[in-house]
Parts: sequence; structure tokens; C-alpha cells
Amino acid sequence: MWFVILCCTVPVVAYLCGGSNGAIIFSKLIYHKDIREYGSKNPGFTNFKRVFGSKVAWFVFIFDILKTVVPVVIASFLFSSFGTDIGAESWLLWKFGAAYSGLFCMIGHAYPVWYRFKGGKTFSCGVAIVWFIDWRVGLICAAIFLLSLLLITKIMSLSSCLFALCFPIGTLTAGFINSWMTLPLYITMVCINFLGAALLIFRHKENLKRLFKGEEKKFYLFGHKSEPESENKQEIKQ
Repeated sequence: MWFVILCCTVPVVAYLCGGSNGAIIFSKLIYHKDIREYGSKNPGFTNFKRVFGSKVAWFVFIFDILKTVVPVVIASFLFSSFGTDIGAESWLLWKFGAAYSGLFCMIGHAYPVWYRFKGGKTFSCGVAIVWFIDWRVGLICAAIFLLSLLLITKIMSLSSCLFALCFPIGTLTAGFINSWMTLPLYITMVCINFLGAALLIFRHKENLKRLFKGEEKKFYLFGHKSEPESENKQEIKQ
């Protein structure tokens, strides 16, 4: 009974939490602008940093991380504590709860009811989720992401998609190494991870199109201020 109740309640709560958007909130609160009218018009960390600079952008990133961490941790705890009526071990229920609630946080971030279903590209949510599913795989994916962003491509969208693709593959590999793929709930969790990765990559489809055309802009995480879009630069300073 508890498992069924959680499976019905968690998606709603996670979706609504994920739908809150740090870029929109901070752009209106601090700059009295709407980030959706500037740059790429995407309400996310990357566009916010390009348009307004890094001073407040990191608060946007932290906000989007926290809005994901809170429902994910609560859901994971509840599943691991009260879901034993299905006969699964607590560690596995924790992983499932993190993946399950995390996916709906990502959906909420991408298609928020609060903002007419027009949201961000889910990377910040994805970054927050992976550590509660398998921190070891998360470390490998983070290393690949940073290597791509800081040293190789310097393109945020491509690095984000690499991160998204590596994580479900990593959890799948860990499942085979540890013989977890015999557990139906673990298989379900891996499938959820692939759905999350597919959502993130789909949300970056326009970036990938520009990348193939050679038009995607580079992004500097540290040390450089990403340039605002030229047509909006003067207006933002006013």
C-alpha cells in the first residue's frame, strides 16, 4: 500500500518543485528583466550567465540544484523506509526513489505548469540527481563533463549531453558488474535513467543543430564572462 501511495504522490510533488525556475525568479527579482526575453531566451544557468554575467548566475544554479535535491532526498528516504512491502532492499529502493522523483523534477523543469510549460533544459536537475543514485558513476560522469567543457570542446550543450548519456550507461554497467541486473527494480531504475538522459538530450536539440552547423557558442565556466547576445547587451545595461 505504501509503495503505491508513494508512486502516485512523488511524481506530483517532484514535478511541482522542479517547475520552479531560478533563472526566471532571479532575473525578475534582481534585474527586473525576464530572462526569457534575452539571449537564447532559455531560462537556464547557461543563458543567464551569458546575459547577466556570473555574479548572480551561480545563485541560479544553486537554486535549481536545491529544488531538485529536496524532493529527491525526501522521496528516496520514504521509498527506502516504507516501501519494504514489495520485498526489495532499502538501498535499491533508495536508488529507485532518487531516479523516479528525479525524472519528474526534470520534467517539471522542462515543462513547468507555473510558466506555461516553457522551461529550461534540465541539466542542473540531472547534475543533482546522479549523486543520490550512484555517486561513483556520478564522479566518472562529472569528470567527463568537466574534461569536455574546460579542456576539449568548451561547449556547454555538448558537454551536458555527454554527461547525460554517460550516466545511464554507467549505471547499466555497474548493474552487470555487481549482478544487480537480476533485480527488476534495478532494471526499472536504469530505464528511468535512460529516459532522463533522453529528455535532457531532446531539450538540447536546437543546440545540437547549431553545433552541427558550427554556430554553437563556447561557454566559459570559470575565469571568463560569457558574452551577452549583442542585440540585448545595451538594453541590459540600462
